[in-house]
Amino acid sequence: MSLPLPIEYAPMEADTAREIPTGSEWEYEPKWDGFRCLAFRDADAVDIMSKSGQPMARYFPEIKAALLSLDAKQFVLDGELIVTAQRTLNFDALLQRIHPAESRIRKLAQETPATLLVFDLLVNDRGLDLTGRVFEERRAELEQFTQTFLKAQERIRLSPRTRDFDTAKSWFKRMAGPLDGVIAKRVDRPYASGERNSMLKIKNLRTADCVVGGFRYGTKNRLVGSLLLGLYDEAGLLNHVGFCSGLAIADKAALTKQLESLVEPPGFTGAAPGGPSRWSTERSTEWEPLAPKLVAEVQYDHFSGHRFRHGTKLLRWRPEKDPQDCKITQVRRESESPLTLLD
Repeated sequence: MSLPLPIEYAPMEADTAREIPTGSEWEYEPKWDGFRCLAFRDADAVDIMSKSGQPMARYFPEIKAALLSLDAKQFVLDGELIVTAQRTLNFDALLQRIHPAESRIRKLAQETPATLLVFDLLVNDRGLDLTGRVFEERRAELEQFTQTFLKAQERIRLSPRTRDFDTAKSWFKRMAGPLDGVIAKRVDRPYASGERNSMLKIKNLRTADCVVGGFRYGTKNRLVGSLLLGLYDEAGLLNHVGFCSGLAIADKAALTKQLESLVEPPGFTGAAPGGPSRWSTERSTEWEPLAPKLVAEVQYDHFSGHRFRHGTKLLRWRPEKDPQDCKITQVRRESESPLTLLD
């Protein structure tokens, strides 16, 4: 039986939830910080497709080779590509793998090899489409596939799961930071490509007190559009670590006036906001430096590469907080490595 073309499958999506759901209909998995993908094999043909349907096999030749090395000649796996370093996940190293030069790709495949963590089986080694079966049955097939074909394979690993709510909850506490959160899946639902009603993601959301080292005006007016956040390093330098937008419209006029009264170079004494890029305009790179007076408590989901991965959410102002106490150590909390789940 010939496998369907990759475009006929799309990864099942997850809706967002604030808390881990409970009940016998749920099972739980780690939410890995990587690239979601589908891996296809049909005889000597292998493909790896991103969540948006983009081909990725050329960027991960070590994973392509691992897929071809399996005795199974037909399958479709759902999983996550990750790169690890010093027993933790390294998303920045993973991003570096998407490079146009083949020589660079080969070099990085040796220096920072990826791992494919699999958590669902859409087509088994006999060419049978499993997407109409409930997840409990697909997971059983995946575990049998793992036992049969993945025992000696280091680059393709089975992602763990649990039906125990307390275990899933402990992952948040033990691995907050390195682990991206928890995924909850309905065990009694079929695989619904592109749909969100059978899977929930519960992300690790944490807070940090940051110095507002600068701000940018909005693109359409002279009201504040975003706050530029900083944290002090061990040398006492204030480094730019991210931004906060989504400010309440009703507060912008008063906040802009307050910020303008604090304009004072240099704003950041260490790493400063970057210059123009291919995606930015001249206006979008302009920013106003501030004296280090204001402290904001923000909520964030991930910190890596010396900055917040995504924009943060302003929770409240901290006028009682000494700006000098806003240190980088806040976001470097020690926690257990999520890779212990794979040991």
